Order: sequence, then C-alpha cells, then structure tokens
Amino acid sequence: MKFLDENFLLQNEAARRLYHEFAAGQPIIDYHCHLSPKDIAEDRRFENLTQIWLAGDHYKWRAMRAAGVSEEYITGNASDWDKFQAWAEVVPKTLRNPLYHWTHLELKRPFGIHDRLLGPDTAKSIWDECNAKLQTPEFSARGIMRLMNVRLVCTTDDPVDSLEWHREIRRQTADGRRQQRAGDCVAGCGNDDFDIQVLPTFRPDKALQFVPLLPDTPFCTDDGETTEQSLKTYNAYIDRLAEAAGMEIITFDDLIAALQSRHDYFHANGCQLSDHGFYKFDILARDEYEAWTNHFPELRKGEMLFDWGLLHLQSGIFYHLVKMNAEKEWTMQLHLGAIRNNNTRFYRQLGTDVGFDSIGDWPYLDWSLSRFFDRLDREDKLPKTIVYNLNPAWNDMLVTMLGNFQDGKTPGKMQFGSGWWFLDQKKGMEDQLNALSNHGLLSLFVGMLTDSRSFLSYTRHEYFRRILCNLLGTEMEQGLLPMDYDMIGQMVKNICYENAKNYFGFNITEPRT
Repeated sequence: MKFLDENFLLQNEAARRLYHEFAAGQPIIDYHCHLSPKDIAEDRRFENLTQIWLAGDHYKWRAMRAAGVSEEYITGNASDWDKFQAWAEVVPKTLRNPLYHWTHLELKRPFGIHDRLLGPDTAKSIWDECNAKLQTPEFSARGIMRLMNVRLVCTTDDPVDSLEWHREIRRQTADGRRQQRAGDCVAGCGNDDFDIQVLPTFRPDKALQFVPLLPDTPFCTDDGETTEQSLKTYNAYIDRLAEAAGMEIITFDDLIAALQSRHDYFHANGCQLSDHGFYKFDILARDEYEAWTNHFPELRKGEMLFDWGLLHLQSGIFYHLVKMNAEKEWTMQLHLGAIRNNNTRFYRQLGTDVGFDSIGDWPYLDWSLSRFFDRLDREDKLPKTIVYNLNPAWNDMLVTMLGNFQDGKTPGKMQFGSGWWFLDQKKGMEDQLNALSNHGLLSLFVGMLTDSRSFLSYTRHEYFRRILCNLLGTEMEQGLLPMDYDMIGQMVKNICYENAKNYFGFNITEPRT
C-alpha cells in the first residue's frame, strides 16, 4: 500500500468498498466553520498559497514554533514566499503528527499534487503550480467550494455582526436565478451558478466573558488582562451590542432584550444554530433573578464582581440564550474543555486564536452540565444539542450523560460531536466514534465538520470518511458486523450527509446542471 493513494487509511476490502461506493461521492455540509462570508461574497482569489493556506492556521503555527521557526516567518513581516518556504522545511518534521496527513491531502485535493511530498526540495515547484491554479476562476473561494462538492456551510458570527455579507450572497444568488428564469443569463452572469448556502451561526460568548480565571490572585482573566482592562473590554462590547440592537443596555433585562433582538435578526437571516464555548461549565441550574438584576448594573458601572456574583450572572445570561434557541427550534452547540491564551506574552503581542491554547481538565463539568440539562428538560426548553469535547478522558462520561436527555421524539436529539480541535485526528476520531458506538447510536451521528478558517480544509471530511469506513469495514471483515453493504453502506451515506441535512432541517438546493 502506497502513502496517500486512493486507498489511504482503508486497510481491507470492505473498508475500500464502503468508502469508494458509499462515502466518497457524498456532498459536504460544513455546519461549523470560521470561513469569512466576505471572502465568499466577493469570491476572493488568493494571491498565493501562503495567503490561502498558512494565514490564520494555528495548527501549522504551533508546529513551526516547536521546530524553532522565528515568529517573523509565522505571523510576522516575512514575505509570503519566505513563510511558505519555512513551512515546507518543517513539514518533514511533522511525521506522525496529523499535520503530515492534512498537508498532503490538501495538496492532493483540490490542487491535484500527488506525485511528490512537500519539503525544502519541492517547495518551489509546489508553490509555482498551486499559485498558477489560484489565479484561475476554478480556484477562487467559491470555485474551491464547488470543486469539493460543498452544499452548505454555517459560519461563526458574533451577535453584533451586521450579516451584510450573508445578505449579499443571498442577493447575488437570487439575482442569478431571476436572470436564468428570464433567459438573460450568459456564462458567469450574476453568480448564477453559486447554489451553496452560507448561513450564519449565533456565537454570543463575548456577552458572558467577564469571569476572571483566578478571582483572588492577581486578577488575571482568561484573556490575560487585568480586572480593570477586562471590565473595559466587556463594557465596550456591551456598547457595541447596544448599538447593533438600537437600544440602551443598563439593566440585566436590557441585556437580554438586546440579545433577543439580535437573535431574532439572525433568525430572519437564515440562522439555525447557536454556538457557545466554555472551559469550565460553571452554569447554575436555578433561577436567581434578583442576583442577575442586581449584579449586571454593577458591571456596567465598572465595579468588578467575584465568585458567586459572576457565576449567577453568567448562568442567568446563558439560561436566557438557551431558551431563545429552544423557542426558535435552533440547534445549540457546546464546545467544552479549551484553556485559551495560556501565553500572556504572545497574547499581548498577537491577540487571541494564534496557537496558544490547550486541553483542559475540569472535574465538576459532569455535575454542572447534567443539572443544567435537567432543568431545561423539566421546563421543555432543552433544544437539540451537540456537545464537542476537547478532553478524551471525558468521552464516555459525556456520551452517557447525553443519553439521559434523549426525548423519545427527536432522533439523535442530543449529539456527541465529532473530534474537535486537538482531537480531529485519526485516534481522536476513532475514540469519538467508539465512545458514541458503545453508549449511543452511531447510525444517527451528524458527522464531520471543518471548524476551519481555510477554504482548503474540506479534506477534513475526506479524512473522517476514510477513518469511519475503515472502522466499519474492519469489523465487517472480522465478523463483528454483518457483511451487508446495502445496510452499512446506507449508514455511511447517512453519517456523511443525510443525517446532518435532516437533523438541522436544512433545505439544500441541489446544483443546477
């Protein structure tokens, strides 16, 4: 078996049949990503491989730093070529890191480079070949999405976002359809051939980010700021939220009304999912309205809260957000377990999301999450929920907990999300699939996503599909599953595409021929 050939990761005949006959041709629903809707609306053409591939990719940045590469060649002012050359020199050092697989999958699809590996000796030829293709319409932002058979993506958006680029994408597509119906269309007019839906996702984390990480020692927040700076940052954000909602935010009820206004606005613009990130899920499962209303005005006046005051307030805000999701029948996504911005020096130099985060371990996650789900379930306010876990030690605990809140009405209502961040690699995916299989129903799983800022990350779906087919095919060969390709092949197709389409209720527009 050759590296990265058509049977990459497929270690037996059953696995190969499942992948090639049932998985490979399935379209992609990328229901959680961080792509720029502006890039899609403007159908951006990237000047070179560094701009589309290395910019914003903190996975690669971490590897480069570990290899001793200066920050000048990572996030600094070095030329795009010099940055790419620095990455090419690091790639051979990433053997057995998932980056080695991802890198070569992304060169193979969509660029078609499969005759050589990336390294110092091949960097220039790969750079030239990929850059030439990036200048063609087929390799624009939208072109790559078409090449990768994408049908729908959900971006990640703050409540203060105007969603102007999402609206522009819908307008362009609608104009193209009208032109086609009128018979006025010529090739490329009105973006008529772009039928990929681009929907927003409501990510209101900043409305809750006022909690210090260590409230009684030197007031360091999870963003590396002092308490005073944290308050200023938080209140500045609330001012932006007030402007977006067109109202003053002074009281707790004002804050909830503003969030409700933006929630309604997102819904009117096609949003069907929310997303929430927590390290410690310190959410209280009881109504403390008096504490909520008393504490929020103190923050708005620049007075810092600690301990229970902050916990009450965060719990109150999140409780109302979840109720909004349930009322609109949105799906709620919870990302749990990331310790962010560990390196204060680099946080102050570069900001957030630049590769200085890690897996956390919070021992009381299970109790807080269970009590919160239980409260919402009793009130019939628990929406469809996907929980993404960053600590593999929590896998079995989380899957079994989610099983407590399946409602007997919505198939797969409580989902154990795909391997996330540090776990979206071969072992992490296999561990997630095995935990879900052992304690839940793998057949109802909504499948993979990219969680990426790059238009080249769609091969993450291929990686997942190959791993899924190898897992199932191996057990077919071992006699642990029946050698029934119709039954298991349909399960594969469902996990790759149909389950997500049905679970979220997406109205997928099939591409025009």
